[in-house]
Amino acid sequence: MEAQEYIESGILELYVYGLLSEKENLEIAELAKKSPEVDQEIISIEKAIIALSSSFSPFHSVENFEKIKARLELKHGKVVELKPTSNWSQYVGWAAAVLLLLGLGYQTLELTKTKEAISTVGNEKNKIQREYAFLDQQNKQTEKNLSIVRDIKNTGVTLGGQAVSPASFAKVYWNKQTKTTYIDAAGLPDPPKGMVYQVWSLKLSPVLTPTSIGLLDDFEGNKQKIFAVSQTDSAEAFGITLEPAGGSLTPTMEQLYTLGKV
Repeated sequence: MEAQEYIESGILELYVYGLLSEKENLEIAELAKKSPEVDQEIISIEKAIIALSSSFSPFHSVENFEKIKARLELKHGKVVELKPTSNWSQYVGWAAAVLLLLGLGYQTLELTKTKEAISTVGNEKNKIQREYAFLDQQNKQTEKNLSIVRDIKNTGVTLGGQAVSPASFAKVYWNKQTKTTYIDAAGLPDPPKGMVYQVWSLKLSPVLTPTSIGLLDDFEGNKQKIFAVSQTDSAEAFGITLEPAGGSLTPTMEQLYTLGKV
């Protein structure tokens, strides 16, 4: 490595600060003996450090130092007055480092803002996709319900309110050919907690014979209140009762909410 390369590399500053290994210190010392430029640069660095140190400590003139020496009864020793020197290349290096740090800080801030903006856009996109999927599902369910209502092959059976809830009503859509059965329960109030509506197909003669064809589970969650129940072979009437969660083997007639004949 050439003398100028040593000077520009910053290793001489580390040498003066005592931060090099013993091997490296010996190498720089030998180089300083051979190269006046390196030796002069080391001296300049040392003077700059002394000047910088003096700027942070009280300044004592030669006269003040002589007075202190006399007070301490020091009879030997001579003060060599040092004139502060300035190493402009070093100051320029510090300024460049500060500017570099500021530039890096600004770039980091801008990068963070960009990432946050991208994240926000991504979150908005995901939210819109979820809303679209929900609306699409709702639309498909609405179309399905409309097809049930409009199917001329379905027999519509209106169920009127009974003594326990006169204002209640419901409607059964029953395809006698395919035996599929749907219940429109929009006219029923939300069931109390721990209770569920149970649908019955009824034979009226020769004796009243009820057959459970399903429960209206997740009543509150079903916004359109159209429920598919089990296939029905034959029925002369339909009824809906309020039963404990899980349903009952036989209908609780005191909790008969709606009833209608086919």
